[in-house]
Amino acid sequence: MKVYKPTTPSRRGMTGIDFSLLTKKRAQKSLVKYVRRSVGRSKATGRITVRHKGGGVKKLYRIIEFSQTKMDAPAIVIALEYDPNRTGFIALIEYADKVRQYIIAPQGLKVGDSVLFSENAPSKSGNRLKLKNISVGTNVYNIELEPGRGGILVRSAGNSAQVLAHENGFCNLKMPSSEVRRIKDECFATIGAVSNPENRFYRVGKAGKSRLKGRRPHVRGSAMNPVDHPHGGGEGRQPIGLKHPKTPWGLPALGVKTRYKKKWTNKYIISRRKKK
Repeated sequence: MKVYKPTTPSRRGMTGIDFSLLTKKRAQKSLVKYVRRSVGRSKATGRITVRHKGGGVKKLYRIIEFSQTKMDAPAIVIALEYDPNRTGFIALIEYADKVRQYIIAPQGLKVGDSVLFSENAPSKSGNRLKLKNISVGTNVYNIELEPGRGGILVRSAGNSAQVLAHENGFCNLKMPSSEVRRIKDECFATIGAVSNPENRFYRVGKAGKSRLKGRRPHVRGSAMNPVDHPHGGGEGRQPIGLKHPKTPWGLPALGVKTRYKKKWTNKYIISRRKKK
């Protein structure tokens, strides 16, 4: 983690990510593309559907290999790079036939290391194999929900899930949220934990940095009028006057369960996450 000297008020307390471990190179041209940004507006009507989004620095999308298109072929890590679209770092790998791919880099991966996508690959950080072949207690990330559909779960910086048990064709995984969930043993997962674990200590420091990330100003509901927000009104600084906080549209906010009670995947959840 990079800590800045308090040369200005905004620099006081500001921290940044240390990029010294990354390779100094441009992104692989064949593996980037331009993705039109919605900036919070609906494509159908053009109206703002998500508030406080807009502006920001232009960025190209890196095409990441979340699944396993090239099996049983070892690849060499030739670069570790920053991805502006995610919190973890990415690694550029190259196969013997000179095909290159981007993958989510695990902690401890270095340039020159070898990775392998195979059903029975060795249990080494960065290797990708089926859950049924991963021993109990191992940390994994980039986990599939359905066989062959590519990794969906556990992809953000520093995160990993733990293999707890194998039973009846399913693998019990303890997710980063502490939820215990059953996933089919035929699904693939990558050994290790996602890189850049210090991301949780990152402090923006000033509003201008948030604007560069595409975040527009957020006005507190208690600073509004009653016509604009349920928390609004009152002389001076007043409490919200409600037992529980609400959204601008009067719906419950903060800590309310939003998952559909009869969702068909509920049967795969052994225990829900614990409250902090």
